[in-house]
Amino acid sequence: MKIKLNEKHTISKNDRPYIIAEIGSNHNGDMDIARNLIDAAKESGADCVKFQSWSKETIFSKKNYDANYFLDDDYREREDYTLEEIVEEYSISENELLDMKKYANSIGIDCTSTPFSRPEVDFLVDKMQADFIKVASMDLNNYAFLDYIARKQKPIVLSTGLSTLSEIDTAIRTIEEAGNDQIIILHCVAIYPTKDVDVNLRNIDTLSTLYPYPIGFSDHTLGTYISLAAVAKGACLIEKHFTLDKEMEGWDHKISASPDDMKVIVEASRRVHEALGNPRVSRIENKERLESFRRSIVSAKDINKGDVITEKMIDFKRPGTGLPPESINYIIGKKANRNIAYDEIINFEDF
Repeated sequence: MKIKLNEKHTISKNDRPYIIAEIGSNHNGDMDIARNLIDAAKESGADCVKFQSWSKETIFSKKNYDANYFLDDDYREREDYTLEEIVEEYSISENELLDMKKYANSIGIDCTSTPFSRPEVDFLVDKMQADFIKVASMDLNNYAFLDYIARKQKPIVLSTGLSTLSEIDTAIRTIEEAGNDQIIILHCVAIYPTKDVDVNLRNIDTLSTLYPYPIGFSDHTLGTYISLAAVAKGACLIEKHFTLDKEMEGWDHKISASPDDMKVIVEASRRVHEALGNPRVSRIENKERLESFRRSIVSAKDINKGDVITEKMIDFKRPGTGLPPESINYIIGKKANRNIAYDEIINFEDF
């Protein structure tokens, strides 16, 4: 199945991988940093930058704020920050997001966001005019929310972290029953960072077998290797957190790709995709290459006219311009009709 995101990009097994630089909240609430991230993503070759559309009211409940629950070790020992203050500082407003979308479009890179509430979905569709909606793993079992998003008739990129196969299946059916079949499923493990042993890239095969939709990978591992392995498994969309500096204070910087990392992911994933090629086994090498590398039947000694050919009289050497090795049974027991010198390529007319 092919999913059309916009005039430039479609997602399918036959298209080169679509690479999303997940900015999330790595702008730390600073729109100058956000613009620099968009520039760096574009320079790295990414196809899209993605933000997260949440506010103090849409991401956490009072219970979390009262507990002052932090998502990053950088903040656990700090007394000058509360979770509520961090959320307010790191959130992106609607006007800021519109500015980022306009800026991204001006330099030729796609831009979208992940909504955390129905009003944020409405904003992304009606005002931001995002090409697709990314659903976070935490909302895969939020079926009423999925139904609401699906009825917007936009392509949906669905992360599957935190989920069982049964929950994934219910989510897919919920979207389909809302009349939307524009689904891209992302294999995902919502652990930051994900250990290699927990990645289970074979899930890409499972999802591809079960569903007719394109399968991608949301990568929370460290480094670039696992993203490339996912492409080799057939992932046609890669989402990777993106930062200018892994040492910056914030929730996701440490597990994010740097601009250099992202460039490797983009360039290498395209090479890997191209190298996957066609599943049909066929010969690629031309006739000249074939003759140059393959062997012909040659005489292993001087053969006189009238000699009966035995296996000891023949050998196999390059180039492959004479009788191929599989013709050996044809000539064993035949009489030579001419004198054949040592190491001479043998042909049918010689018998």
